[in-house]
Amino acid sequence: MNGRPEFPPNTERAHEASETAEAPGAETDGSQLAAEAEAEAAAAVEADLSQLASERAELVDTLRRVQADFENYRKRVQREQTTLVERANDRLVEDLLPVLDSFDGALGSLAGADSPEAEKVRDGVVGIRTQFVAVLEKAGLERIEASGAVFDPNEHEAVLQDDGNGEPHVAEVLRTGYRLKGRVLRPAMVRVTRAG
Repeated sequence: MNGRPEFPPNTERAHEASETAEAPGAETDGSQLAAEAEAEAAAAVEADLSQLASERAELVDTLRRVQADFENYRKRVQREQTTLVERANDRLVEDLLPVLDSFDGALGSLAGADSPEAEKVRDGVVGIRTQFVAVLEKAGLERIEASGAVFDPNEHEAVLQDDGNGEPHVAEVLRTGYRLKGRVLRPAMVRVTRAG
């Protein structure tokens, strides 16, 4: 012995420590903490998934609206382009109507052709007018038949009027009127009579 007293080992403390480590409650506390952590992680993942699903639905809805807006825009532009082309055609046909009137005037002056040369000129003018009218009719031009018809202010422009008490009728067509694709392009210039 070296002069120091020797104490027996503290078996009681070691025994308590081993009991605490082996106690069923100690193990349950650790697994309970792990289960709680796992549940919190699952709840967080579920919340993230719910948020992502909500954002996805919002983006899909936005995409559908943008797609519908684009389709409406495309249709509107197409309608506007068609309208512009039709207006350009309307304007061109309207500008060609005086030429058609000139053809009709030329044919009127050649009506009493008394020589073979004048007859050939008349036949040539008739041929050219026929081709010209065919092209205009293909574009949608149609003549307003006004002679003897009931006066319609939508299709007839009255420049002369005879007195009377009857229903107004077209007595004479002074200038031919035309419709283009069903719409009055130029009303017929007429003399109206009320004679019964």
